[in-house]
Amino acid sequence: MTPSPITGDPRFFTRSGPFDIATLAEQAGARVESHTGEALAARLFSGVAPLQTAGPTEVSFLDNRRYAKQLATSKAGAVIVHPEMAPSVPAGAIALVTKDPYLAWARVAALFHPTPPPVPGIAASAVIDKTAQIDPSAEIGALAVIGAHAEIGPRTRIGPHAVIGPGVVIGADCRIGSHCSVSHALIGARVAIYPGARIGQDGFGFAVTEKGFVSVPQIGRVIIEDDAEIGANTTIDRGSAADTVIGAGSRLDNLVQVGHNVRIGRACVIVAQAGISGSTVLEDFVMAGGQAGLIGHLHIGRKARIGAQAGVMADVAEGATVLGSPAQPVTTFFREVATLRRLAKSQRAGKQSARNAGQPADETEDTDKTAPNGA
Repeated sequence: MTPSPITGDPRFFTRSGPFDIATLAEQAGARVESHTGEALAARLFSGVAPLQTAGPTEVSFLDNRRYAKQLATSKAGAVIVHPEMAPSVPAGAIALVTKDPYLAWARVAALFHPTPPPVPGIAASAVIDKTAQIDPSAEIGALAVIGAHAEIGPRTRIGPHAVIGPGVVIGADCRIGSHCSVSHALIGARVAIYPGARIGQDGFGFAVTEKGFVSVPQIGRVIIEDDAEIGANTTIDRGSAADTVIGAGSRLDNLVQVGHNVRIGRACVIVAQAGISGSTVLEDFVMAGGQAGLIGHLHIGRKARIGAQAGVMADVAEGATVLGSPAQPVTTFFREVATLRRLAKSQRAGKQSARNAGQPADETEDTDKTAPNGA
């Protein structure tokens, strides 16, 4: 049996509230518009939900016009919308009007579902070196390991089975997920590292000889600045000599690989399965799509955008957008795609004309059908 949809299932998510519309508007940075004719101050809201399932005591939002039809039939008690969509809010709902509905939604959802605070204390099964420094307000989960001279800051949570290596420093209000390993790293405040991430392992560095490979000692560190988030099963190699740096506020998705000596600037976004090779530098506000691959020793300019599955083999200028493999400017990429489509269409039209005239078609037309196994 398929369970009924529940937004913020209390078995998994803490919930606060209820809140009145004035509190929600202040949190959202929105103005209130209503055509209900009722006393708004008396209305209380208990949670958030999508347009199609929200009820009269829940808040929803619309940030994409594709879902305007769902807005028209929604039973939500309040809806966060852009000013252009405010007239479309159903008569029974209150409009919370703002120029950035998604940001407002994030703030309102966080009001109803705040991050649970850590539970201070050290689990009995945790293994803590006697020289480690752990703030009394920190939470150390079951079977976690804290190495010699490591420092764990105030209100930081270390999940079950996590391993914090010798000398690692973790600042205040951090969340280190279960089964993470962190070594050779200095981590700022309010950093979230999700389950299974590997931070600070050896970089991929070796010298090539006629007899094989000689590993190069990796003697740098990983520096993760304040407010960064590192996704589940992401790996960040420590530097070979210089440090690997993740800038303040940057977001790395799940399954991202960051090589040694990479420097990622502030507020960058790296999407799942992207790989960044050693010594590449990303300036602030760079965005890289899923499965993008960057070779080593590149410079990616501020606010550059790298498309999904792009193969980046040369520097990218500030503010540029690149696509394809090898990656190239977006206008060039689409111009070439359009040219190939025109050529293919022209070739098909020529072959069809030849058939209609009773002439033999190009013998190469269906060569793929005669290859072994259709290869």
